[in-house]
Amino acid sequence: MAEKETEENNKAAAIEKPAEGETDGEADGEKLELPELGPFETIIGQRMPSLFFKFQFKNVEYSSGRHKTFLCYSVEKQGTDCERSEGYVEDEHAGTHAENAFFTDIFTECDGSLSYSVIWYVSSSPCAVCAAKLAEYLGKCPNVQLTIFVARLYMWEEAEIQQGLRKLHGAGCRLRIMKAPEYNYCWNTYVDNEGEAFVPWEDLQESSTFYEEKLNEILHHA
Repeated sequence: MAEKETEENNKAAAIEKPAEGETDGEADGEKLELPELGPFETIIGQRMPSLFFKFQFKNVEYSSGRHKTFLCYSVEKQGTDCERSEGYVEDEHAGTHAENAFFTDIFTECDGSLSYSVIWYVSSSPCAVCAAKLAEYLGKCPNVQLTIFVARLYMWEEAEIQQGLRKLHGAGCRLRIMKAPEYNYCWNTYVDNEGEAFVPWEDLQESSTFYEEKLNEILHHA
């Protein structure tokens, strides 16, 4: 099995280091202000149409026509109070990808005195550039725990993609493959399902197992 989708080769990332003299947010409870990098064409919402989810998150071998990235997120902030927010981001590939839009439009500052649990459910795994930038971000914000569940591995046979995923894993990101429980959770949490139950497609489990094996090979065999 291999990813056959055609996507932009320059999948740009936009998570930058703070400017010289700014705090990295690791000490004394200082706030990390992420730079403004817009405007970008991104769609942010609470629940996506069910047809979008069924098509974009399907873990098929041939993913032709799936040129967007859909990212469902959950952010839990823990400190004096516990706050939780959730929704989804859909990119239009007009200057940024959903991974970056999350940090420019949603998670726009990081308080070093708090801890954050961030969980993503993404239609495909990050490209090499996005993975490297995410690893860089996690390196300077150790109070952010990022877990990424992916439906499909993007161009997993490419050496630079594999290196990017290993770099992200090494930075502490928990990389996982979506399985039936994650699909069911997303369906009930992020999809306008009109009361319908999630119905797994025939080869969902088989495809999840395949991608899980490939991801384990990539992360643990340099």
